[in-house]
Amino acid sequence: MGDSCENSNRVKLRDGRLLAYRESGVPKEEAKYKIILVHGFGSSKDMNFSASKVEHTLCYVHFFGEKKSDLDLVFQELIQELGVYLLFYDRSGYGDSDANTKRSLKSEVDDIAELAEHLEIGPKFYLIGISMGSYPTWGVAFVAPVVNYRWPSLPKKLIKKDYRRGIIRWCLRISRFAPGLLHWWVVQKVIPSNSSVLESNPVYFNSHDVEVLKRTTGFPMLTKDKLRERNVFDTLRDDFVACFGQWDFEPADLNITEESSVHIWHGKEDKVVPFQLQRCILQKQPLINYHEIPQGGHLIVHYDGTCDAILRALLLGEEQTLYKPVLDS
Repeated sequence: MGDSCENSNRVKLRDGRLLAYRESGVPKEEAKYKIILVHGFGSSKDMNFSASKVEHTLCYVHFFGEKKSDLDLVFQELIQELGVYLLFYDRSGYGDSDANTKRSLKSEVDDIAELAEHLEIGPKFYLIGISMGSYPTWGVAFVAPVVNYRWPSLPKKLIKKDYRRGIIRWCLRISRFAPGLLHWWVVQKVIPSNSSVLESNPVYFNSHDVEVLKRTTGFPMLTKDKLRERNVFDTLRDDFVACFGQWDFEPADLNITEESSVHIWHGKEDKVVPFQLQRCILQKQPLINYHEIPQGGHLIVHYDGTCDAILRALLLGEEQTLYKPVLDS
């Protein structure tokens, strides 16, 4: 089964790298459901997946008005009631995991498979990819997943004038051919202070996301001090290239059936990934279970009751009608 590193929650992979993880929920030996959560860009295994209290008026979920401790207690009761084991891990180069200089879509998938093998998760488990953590997990469950603008099935008229596409294309070119220049530019020009490059920026986040960022650590790897460290910058750059570079497939190619249990949760006010792109994917793959939060931004995983709704839909097949969008015919 491979070596587990003494005095730390890390496992040694076949190529010698160490992968860090943490476990939550019920013991895996007693679990009815096992879930591996894949964190996003600039995050880590310490990401929050519970009932985060956010003071806003979009609370179309039944936990509004409770104290945060009460919300956490309700979520933990749900975990115990359903018998859920949660496994979080640091993707390569993040947190306490060793970097992978050969990172690719395949290597990210292989890391998940090896981690599950080392920890003897068993033949059946669920995957939930958060934001950019979705690219190694296509075909499972996603929360605010990113979209690769190179996917041929995306309508040209929809993405042609999307400014995000231009930014990504420019960053990919510089990442590949002048990474040192990009590192200097990011540290000197993009981040004016020690706050995160993304934190509370209205370009990326709606008002509800901004409220979330007032109560969470945000993106600890995206501060100026962290990005000065070349190894941190290289991890983020390699992750970006693997996510938005050339793939050998796209979601439209997948054989998704009613038994596949593929879910997407997305905010209609997401400024990082437009909801219209997710709806395009849905047109190609109508058997995907699509859940849309009406006033949700990109950080919906931190909204009141979202994690509860995700577990109930994914594991029990329950759906809240408010999350079912009215799609154009």
